[in-house]
This record gives sequence, structure tokens and C-alpha cells, in this order.
Amino acid sequence: MAKQELTCDDILKELRAKQYRPVYYLMGEESYYIDVLSDYIEEHVLTETEKEFNLTVMYGIDVDIATIINAAKRYPMMSEHQVIIVKEAQAVRGMDELVYYLQHPLLSTILVICHKHGVLDKRKKLATEIEKKGILFESKKLKDAQLPGFITSYLKRKGIDIEPKATSMMAEFVGTDLSRMAGELEKLIITLPKGQMRVTPEQIEQNIGISKDYNNFELRSALVEKDVLRANCIIKYFEDNPKNNPIQVTLSLLFGFFSNLMVAYYAPEKSEQSVASFLNLKSPWQAREYLTAMRRYSGVKTMQIIGDIRLADALSKGVNNSSISNGDILRELIFKILH
Repeated sequence: MAKQELTCDDILKELRAKQYRPVYYLMGEESYYIDVLSDYIEEHVLTETEKEFNLTVMYGIDVDIATIINAAKRYPMMSEHQVIIVKEAQAVRGMDELVYYLQHPLLSTILVICHKHGVLDKRKKLATEIEKKGILFESKKLKDAQLPGFITSYLKRKGIDIEPKATSMMAEFVGTDLSRMAGELEKLIITLPKGQMRVTPEQIEQNIGISKDYNNFELRSALVEKDVLRANCIIKYFEDNPKNNPIQVTLSLLFGFFSNLMVAYYAPEKSEQSVASFLNLKSPWQAREYLTAMRRYSGVKTMQIIGDIRLADALSKGVNNSSISNGDILRELIFKILH
């Protein structure tokens, strides 16, 4: 049976229970979870007094593997543990040599290696040794479909609720940069009126700069409902405010929706529960738009729309296009989708 991978929350639960490992190798494309774990260890394992002599923060570009190993072999001073954090560890050459230290690591040392924008080859002996003695954690990029779940979970941990439409607005505006998303969510928490524990679209409009009526979420809704007037009003707003509404974001979201719609036609049952499960959606209510869209767009039309979006994407990048503006590209695409 394959070993179950620990999540960020699993590791945090251990750390809060003061269950420490000799080594934490934190790697992957998503820097957010790497920072969450390394920051927690840096801030909470040692007291402020203990940090004076027992906290060492290094940067991969400034050190070699010998320096890291020598530091790890030191004993703590007037403390049960010492913490060594190596940031930007992807710049360290000869990392494979760490395997010799890990064969007999000091249990009083907590070595945290932060390897961003890449991963350690899990077939190597080093990876095997890390998994034996400590934690090898891969921080993976979230998919677009997972982003609403991240937003609601993040706010729930803070005791804050958020309306579904507000969740969609944040997901489409910020995207999958989780560090930026966390910053924007913290901004929303700070600006909540006293006594209010629920984030609304109106609050996002006031504090994040997203229009609650003119955004990609509302454009998608207008296309699903085949509301020609509303769709064109939104496109006009996008054209007048291009900085906050880049065409590439709109095209990406439309492509994702209609690609999912194409997949939804193959769901064994056309119910909210079945379609949500088939598309790996977080909850059945998210399948409602797909069910509505299936009633308004045939499979053949959906395939045609996907082709039209690809063409619009090419035009927006200058392929066979020397004069058509992004506003006109989007306007023509919306016409093709609706007619």
C-alpha cells in the first residue's frame, strides 16, 4: 500500500503537538505552503530567549552543503532544540551529500530545507532517507477548481464566512497565487465592519476593487442564461477598464467553463450530485450552471465555442492580427457564443 502523503494541515497538527522531526524537506511549485510551515517552525518551536543562540536562517545562494551539515551537527545551547532553516535551498549544490548526515541525524536539531519552484527526485537515496527520518513534503499548485475551497477554508479558520458569489469573485480576480490570495483575504478580514462575520460581494467591490456586477463570474452567468444585453454591458465595462479585466483571464475562465461543460455531457446522470462528482466540484450547487448550460447549448455548439475561444486567444496574442483590439475580439467571441 502506498504511503499516504502528509498535508500541510497534518504537519501543522504535529508541530502544534510539539512532535518534531529531525528534518523537514519542503519543496514544490506552490511557495505558500512552504512559507506557512517554515514560518511556523521559526516562530513557535523556540522561545524568544532560545532563538538568540539556537535559531539559524541561511540562504542557499550563500552557503554550501558542508556549512549546512556542520551547523546541523551542533548541539543547542540552553535549549532542547536548535532550528536551522535553509531558504531558497534549490541554489545549494551537492544537496545529495545530506544523506550522510541523515543516516545519524541529531535529534536535538530541527533542519528545515525550503526548496521552491522545483522538487527533489524521489527516486534518489536522499529522498528515501528524508522520508525515513523526517518529512518530505511537496507543495503542489492548486487547480482552479480547488481555489474556492481554499478561500472558504482559510476564512473559516479565522471564524469568517463568505458568500458563494464573493468566493467566485476572489477566485477569478486573484487566481491561484496563494500568497497573494492570503494577503487579499487578510485585507478583507481587517475591513469587515464591527460585528460582521460574513464577506459579501459588496465588501469585495469596496475593498479589493472588483465590480460585483461587471466581472467574469457575471459574464459566465449571462452566457449561461443567454442574456445578450447583460453580456454586452459587461464586455463594454471590460473594454473601458482593461487593467482590471485582462482579456487573457476572461478567455481562460471561459475556456475552463466550456471545456468542463463538454465533459459534463458524459456524466452518467444529469443531476447536480452526479455532475458535481463527475467534474470534481466541491459541492452540488456548483453544478447548477452546467445543468442550465446543457439545456441551452448542444454538445456540437459547445465544441464550436471551444474552438472560437482558442481562435480569440490566438488573436489576442497577435497571431494573424495586426489591428483588431481586445475589446473587438471579445465582442465578436461573445456574439459567436450567443448566436
